[in-house]
Amino acid sequence: MSRRIVGVTLDNLEELPQRCRRCVYWELAPHLTQQAEEFGETEVEKEAWVSGVLLEWGACGRIVYSGKLPVGFVLYAPPNAVPRSDAFPTSPPSPDAVLLTAFHILPEFRGSGLGRTLVQAVAKDLTRRGVKAIEAFGDAGPEDTDTEAAESAEAHGAAGAGAVTSGAVTSGAVDSGAGDSDGHSCVVPAAFLQSVGFKTVRPHPRWPRLRLELRSSISWKEDVEAALEKLLGEVTMTTATSSSSRA
Repeated sequence: MSRRIVGVTLDNLEELPQRCRRCVYWELAPHLTQQAEEFGETEVEKEAWVSGVLLEWGACGRIVYSGKLPVGFVLYAPPNAVPRSDAFPTSPPSPDAVLLTAFHILPEFRGSGLGRTLVQAVAKDLTRRGVKAIEAFGDAGPEDTDTEAAESAEAHGAAGAGAVTSGAVTSGAVDSGAGDSDGHSCVVPAAFLQSVGFKTVRPHPRWPRLRLELRSSISWKEDVEAALEKLLGEVTMTTATSSSSRA
């Protein structure tokens, strides 16, 4: 089955799983999240957030399809567009980074590399836009210590899917938003992030902050462009010299 990845837009937002469309764990501050849930306005708030980020900053998500079926998605944005980030004990995110927030792969498609593919798509997009790094808050809960979880990361990672019980900060801890039998959680498991190249920059027993550097990719692009400029310059000089000699 062919796979393709497209950007998240207002037109295809409805293709996210329903509980994910209604999840505003990252998009609103904790007290506003509770209010939106009480009044049943989470789906409207989600759409408003995506619309605002698209308008003010640009692409903020990717959806992966298997054939015509949407099987996973990821959302990301500048830290100042992610109110929930202030609630984490390992906050604030670095000012040169974009924050990876919601992340979900359908259970039947986990363990097939789609999670890594989505992260690579985000890295490619942000590298083109000159971003230096991606950061994310990880959940290093007890279930996240399983070696098998790190090796088959998507089998555990489903951030942004636990829309119903998004929770709040209590005594320095953050509710992950988990709450169903499918293992959904609003915070990406730290083991998954580490398995796709993220490194811990702010340790914490439960909520570490991790970072994936994009600078090397940007530097590689700059080096290639510089080499091409040098090569073209040498070709131009050689051609000019040859023309002068014949004259």
